[in-house]
Amino acid sequence: MKKFPLQKAFTFIEPGPVVLIGTFDNDNGRFNVMTLSWIMVMDFSPRFALLTGMWNHSCKALLKNKECVISIPTIDISKKVVGIGACSGADTDKFAKFNLTAAKAEQVNAPLIKECLANIECRVVDHIKKHDIFVLDGIQAWFDSARKEKRTFHAVGDGTFITDGPKINHRKLMADKLPAGV
Repeated sequence: MKKFPLQKAFTFIEPGPVVLIGTFDNDNGRFNVMTLSWIMVMDFSPRFALLTGMWNHSCKALLKNKECVISIPTIDISKKVVGIGACSGADTDKFAKFNLTAAKAEQVNAPLIKECLANIECRVVDHIKKHDIFVLDGIQAWFDSARKEKRTFHAVGDGTFITDGPKINHRKLMADKLPAGV
């Protein structure tokens, strides 16, 4: 093994998949969406954590409205997703610019995104200010089983991405370790 630059070590464990976070901006009355790869599942529950900060326009909506939608895009719209992350909702209507279809959510004012494989309506239950980590409870989930493309993609952290491949089933090896219902 050779030494590797410590400031790039995160590229080995960058979480995934890349997601879109939809919010509603009360000030201008429009939807916004941001691209994010710093998200994680917490336990075997519908609880998630994401990291963003005050530099991000969507962060203000998360703090103010305490709700969002996590939308899971697939590789067929990956260029669109990267483009969404390269501009700000402060001065860009990203739904119009990237031709996204906002659908009405059931539990929150933030939008579902029809072009995504899945959408999870969430409420913010905690904000760890020191690190700008938002803890979210999922309150309603949606899945488009008719969608042909189901492969998601993961950020490496250096401008490159890894796509999902075939699933490997090891459930029998883990059967006694999984919680009931998983």
